[in-house]
Amino acid sequence: MSRINNSDNVKPQSLGKVAVLMGGWSSERAVSLRSGQAVLDALLRCGVEAYGIDVKKQTILQELENGNYDRAFIVLHGSGGEDGRIQAVLEILDIPYTGSDVLSSALAMDKLRSKMILEAAGLPTPDYMVLDDDTDPEYVVASLGLPLMVKPALEGSSIGMSRVDEPQQMREAYATAAQFSGAVIAERWIEGGEYTVTILGEQALPVIKLETPNAFYDYEAKYQSDQTRYLCPCGLQVEQEGQLQRLALAAFKAVGARDWGRVDILCSAEGKPWVIELNTVPGMTDHSLVPMAAKAVGMDFDQLVYAILARTLTGHNGHRQQEGNHVGAG
Repeated sequence: MSRINNSDNVKPQSLGKVAVLMGGWSSERAVSLRSGQAVLDALLRCGVEAYGIDVKKQTILQELENGNYDRAFIVLHGSGGEDGRIQAVLEILDIPYTGSDVLSSALAMDKLRSKMILEAAGLPTPDYMVLDDDTDPEYVVASLGLPLMVKPALEGSSIGMSRVDEPQQMREAYATAAQFSGAVIAERWIEGGEYTVTILGEQALPVIKLETPNAFYDYEAKYQSDQTRYLCPCGLQVEQEGQLQRLALAAFKAVGARDWGRVDILCSAEGKPWVIELNTVPGMTDHSLVPMAAKAVGMDFDQLVYAILARTLTGHNGHRQQEGNHVGAG
């Protein structure tokens, strides 16, 4: 665990005053509030001077400027929090923050752009097509086969996603996804096991296998169902688990992501892994996967949260932030 948790010698006082950013305005607001409260409670238990902020567009800049914060723990999922926008605000205010920077956050959040990068890097991701109002469903089916997945490019938590088993379902699936901003993509369905790999620092944690009776690992399966199963150990051979971990790290690095996150992978019946998406601000609720993976290497929730925050002591440019310097002072 010592290679993963480098926060053992970090004193709570050295972290100064911490803003825990949660809520926001995305479709994942409710989950973010739960994640944020869990993170806030953990930091307080660790002796950190932490304050929760329910992020609103109209007031967040003023709150951060007036709050004299030394650093921020971002627990905002989806639009506004995971797409580089809050990271840009914090960069302007010179407040160190957890997780990936502006560009890598934006790229990872955009499923279309991230797939393009994965393809360019030679990493396996399912074939896809961009849909619009005039797309011929028969052409899509002929190109990608059935079943397939239709999803909005800029949403997380499986929001707006539909499995399509027949060409006549395409229109409805497109309409569901098109309610959200950004592109709509159809993606070749990979039949097989679903896995997720947590990245913490420069390491991939043990792989978790997801099993759900639903058609796929949707919002209900993620946050509401008690029938979803999480297997860790994941049941793969050591070599194959290592392959998934290396692929997850490569995908994370391809978009420039850093510090912590999660990579979702499907493994076909033939054993070939495919990167589905990257998450730079994963959930931190009682149903969430990152705490499960950390537990598998001996880190409890409080240690995990503290370790993520401690990484802000080294800024994005590699310099060490000074203790209690209130870099967000106006």
